[in-house]
Amino acid sequence: MIEKGNATRRAVLAGAAMTMATSKLGMGQAQAGAHAGSALATPAFETEIDFTSPTWNRDSWARIQADLNPNKEAFTYCTGQVFGVRPNEKVVEICSFETFLATRLVPQEDGTIRRLNKEVIFYTDSRTGEIIQTYDNPWTGETVNVVHVANDPFNYTISEWLILAPEDFESAEAAPPKKIPLIFPWKKFGKKKLLLTTDMHLYYPNPLDPAKWPRESAGEMIQVSELFRHIVPVDELTNPELTSVSVEGSWQRITPWLPWMLMGQTTGHCLYAGTMIKSDTLDIVPENVIKYAEDNYPGMTSAPTEDYGPSHSSLEYYAREQTPAPVIDM
Repeated sequence: MIEKGNATRRAVLAGAAMTMATSKLGMGQAQAGAHAGSALATPAFETEIDFTSPTWNRDSWARIQADLNPNKEAFTYCTGQVFGVRPNEKVVEICSFETFLATRLVPQEDGTIRRLNKEVIFYTDSRTGEIIQTYDNPWTGETVNVVHVANDPFNYTISEWLILAPEDFESAEAAPPKKIPLIFPWKKFGKKKLLLTTDMHLYYPNPLDPAKWPRESAGEMIQVSELFRHIVPVDELTNPELTSVSVEGSWQRITPWLPWMLMGQTTGHCLYAGTMIKSDTLDIVPENVIKYAEDNYPGMTSAPTEDYGPSHSSLEYYAREQTPAPVIDM
């Protein structure tokens, strides 16, 4: 195992110097395909571990996300629980969730990589595993209709620069985002595994205006954090023949109350806690989840072959597809 540098979280935030070293390149096989409107080949990629190289971080991040061969798709499956957190009371398990992503990577002429992606989140009964359509809200005493998530697409660009927020998201910042070199905080798990931490903290205008959506909206602004932990084998990451690497890890999400819970601006929030795994097939996803997707959200079980958009958050889809609940006296 060859390493260079030791990147830290501070380096990610402050933007450490872009140190480039002579690297062993993985070429894969130059395969042509008719994806994203043109014939594309697998790009060259760096495999010699160099924590301080934005290019190595870009290529490694892409191989973790999906497959650098644009003719192939990858799937990430995550399962876990959603909790309700309120001050001065115990945490309450709301339900469980099943989610999967279908992702394709498309290299661009400028060296960046477009991540083309579809994703679903289905809410389930924590005891039976069945996908639920209603939920008995213990805080309001109401039975509410559950709204599942189907984001098509949710794309972004992987480059040598840190992604502070997806390109299509409206930002609350007045100035353009700073360009920070893509240097992730990697950690070694012995000699055979690496841990990659990728966190994203967002604060942006709420697509659900509280004036129009008083029962669904948590307020004028949205505060969300996405917390990912990826564990990858060193021997795969350093193998120039592998355009994709296996991944196991976790996903946590801190987010306002789900809009279909009809909690409005009640103090508190939701916490997602899940375990994830990646594969080149949907075999990792439970059959009932695949069937529900095929029956209710056709096309979500395969990755995009074209780069279309824009990408929208689940709250934007909610605002487009749902109607405000009537206000009632509690």
